[in-house]
Amino acid sequence: MELQLIVLVAVLGYLLGSLSFARIVGFMVDPTADVTRIVEELPDGHTFESDSVSATAARMALGTRWGLATGLLDMAKVGVPALIWVLLYPDTPAYGLISGVAGHLGHVFPLYHRFVGGRGESAVYGVVLILDPLGALVTTVAGAVLGLVIGHILIFRWAGLILLIPWMAWWHDDPAYVVYMVAANAIYWTSMIPELRQYAQLLKQGAPMTQEEIAGSFAMGESLGRTMDRYSLLAWWENRKHAED
Repeated sequence: MELQLIVLVAVLGYLLGSLSFARIVGFMVDPTADVTRIVEELPDGHTFESDSVSATAARMALGTRWGLATGLLDMAKVGVPALIWVLLYPDTPAYGLISGVAGHLGHVFPLYHRFVGGRGESAVYGVVLILDPLGALVTTVAGAVLGLVIGHILIFRWAGLILLIPWMAWWHDDPAYVVYMVAANAIYWTSMIPELRQYAQLLKQGAPMTQEEIAGSFAMGESLGRTMDRYSLLAWWENRKHAED
């Protein structure tokens, strides 16, 4: 690998990743909409807030259609450059993966917006869906099944992202894929610290966080949370404890 090319790949990836499509789409669709903040009211009066400028924020401010469009654009701005580098240098996929990491950093810390961006789920899956679609499918399904069985909405959402690390180690001979997924997880979870701290604080304060309420707080669909509250292992365990009491 050539150092100059690595620098070029990283810089271009970061600059493209810094494009904030949530802001761009928001400005084009409804300039008065605020896509820079998510505020969810919980049933007990607590609020859950996030400053993630993301497809989720766009969906909540502009509607599902524009949130989906924003997510696809966020995936493309990171995934397409990664694919181009892999096609140009098929024997060295690390170039494409470096582009993916740099694009993810740009999404989270955009140069054009005072380094305030999203968290990067779309950025990660933009790369994985293009370079390893089977891995994206297998780990997403496995994570979803695990979350549904255990009955926790956050496992349902995030287990697949973590499972991509062992998948890359098992499926790919090139260690660059594993390094990429470790870096992607590190960036994502570091950027999620404000939300995770807030969630932990709500639990510490005794907020009655059912899976339905957690799903609403993280904008994941309350109907899915209701299903987990009724038909999961956690629900079975809670019902058993109540029956014993």
